Amino acid sequence: MSIAKADLIEGMAKGMAVLESFDTERQRLNATLAAQRAGLTRAAARRHLLTLAHLGYLETDGSYFWLAPKVLRFSGSYLASARLPRAIQPTLNRLAAQTGESFSAVVRDGDEVVIVARSGTLRMLAYGLHLGARLPLHATSTGRVLLAAETRAAFSAWMKGRALARLTVHTVTEARRFRELIDEVRRQDYCVAIEEHELAVHALAVPLRNMQGRTVAALNVVASPARTGREAMERELLPAMLEAARELRGLL
Repeated sequence: MSIAKADLIEGMAKGMAVLESFDTERQRLNATLAAQRAGLTRAAARRHLLTLAHLGYLETDGSYFWLAPKVLRFSGSYLASARLPRAIQPTLNRLAAQTGESFSAVVRDGDEVVIVARSGTLRMLAYGLHLGARLPLHATSTGRVLLAAETRAAFSAWMKGRALARLTVHTVTEARRFRELIDEVRRQDYCVAIEEHELAVHALAVPLRNMQGRTVAALNVVASPARTGREAMERELLPAMLEAARELRGLL
């Protein structure tokens, strides 16, 4: 949403930018690194870091800062109170019990997807499919499903001037080919991504729509090539996922 400039608290916005500058690439930041990542001066970044540490959201050794467990209050409250994860969880549990595979539900946040619910076996946890994990839109089956749900104008605007990062040797990065892939997802209403985000990982995703027909999330399953190939996923897992998506429509 957009608000009037007079209603925007600049200090809060800058503080959140500093907090968001911590990620899997940089778990520990000093004032200089935080300033670079948050787009602030070093002096401003230092004050925000010290304030966040004082409030308990960061820990520090005096030079470097890192996230403290208190930041989980935000995600924990969301997962406990948001309707979407609670509505989807029983279905994920059932699918995992029936198939022995790992299922997740994700929503879009900017250029990434965020896992808001998951269920399945422990064997796929090595790939980082934990609650709150953030994955790139362009290289994931769920991201492509959510991009395909955009209007053509919105998708074209998202693509304009964008460089698609290559994450594996199989990642599609050429713009024309990527547009063709999104058109294909629109036609078939599901997406298979083979080793594009992680080597040795196959993923299949379908859209989750509400009663108005708007895509609000994506449901996916991941498997290793040794266990489930593309044809097997489409034959053995896709029907159950499409049926689950139809069942969830009334709850979303």
